[in-house]
Amino acid sequence: MASESLGCCTIVKGKIGIATVLYNSGEVLAEFLASLRSQTYTNFVVYVVDNASVDNSAEQCSLAGDRFIVTINKRNTGFAYGTNQGIRQALEDGCEYVLLLNNDVAFEADFLDRFVKGMERTAADIGAPLTFYYDRPNIIWAAGGRFQRWAGYRPLHLGMEQQYSAEFAQDRLIQFSPGSGLMAHRRVFERIGFLDETFFTYWEDTDFSVRALKAGLRSYLIPKARLWHKVSSLTGMNSEFQRFYAVRNHALYIAKHCGPLEATLLHGIYLTAYRLIGLLRLRTDERVAFWKKGIEIARTAGYK
Repeated sequence: MASESLGCCTIVKGKIGIATVLYNSGEVLAEFLASLRSQTYTNFVVYVVDNASVDNSAEQCSLAGDRFIVTINKRNTGFAYGTNQGIRQALEDGCEYVLLLNNDVAFEADFLDRFVKGMERTAADIGAPLTFYYDRPNIIWAAGGRFQRWAGYRPLHLGMEQQYSAEFAQDRLIQFSPGSGLMAHRRVFERIGFLDETFFTYWEDTDFSVRALKAGLRSYLIPKARLWHKVSSLTGMNSEFQRFYAVRNHALYIAKHCGPLEATLLHGIYLTAYRLIGLLRLRTDERVAFWKKGIEIARTAGYK
């Protein structure tokens, strides 16, 4: 196994550290673990961080084999913090690549092999797999993404809701990878740091990708690496948890990445829109309070 010395540790060529965070994930783990055990590529370790689950999530991973290193937190520290725990372990263990991977996904036996070859072929700093909806296996959820700069770096999934075609068969330069399956060379973390734990969960991967873009790092879609995502299987698209963090962190994200005047304008637009929706529904829209909370946290964090 080829390796090279790099200061504090020995970097193992091609070694992947997979960071995944559990939070009562038991119902989706069987297929995730089966996908990992089927891999033809064997130069990888899975760093599992359990955020105080009350089900058998951690136990399932502990019994999955020696390739799985499980850390159990005493409380729910959030997706960003938990992922950072896994990233740090991977870097300390000499992994050349770190793969941020949701556990509500499934993938084929050659997934890691194709992903690493694509990263090497493109010399990518960050790579995104071609991701499909799990329940609509030929319909694309994300072929990477791009940012709408005029809308405060609003992220857009490329190819979303489109059926797979030859258009998506080639490696291509993109602006970001969703955090459900994001592979980064270790130099990315050395350059821009880790996930911002202020976000707790939601928007932390988008923030990471904006920072990478601003730093001049290159992201590629690696379409031969394919992922099937059980979108929102754990939190639910309409849960209060999802709504709070999605809205709060959008406000935080805008405050962090836009100039003061632009951020003020965008905050005003969103708050006005939510207030108008509340008037039409004859009740206060909860998103007004969620957005204001994001602005408050941004100020506390020093994000303008």
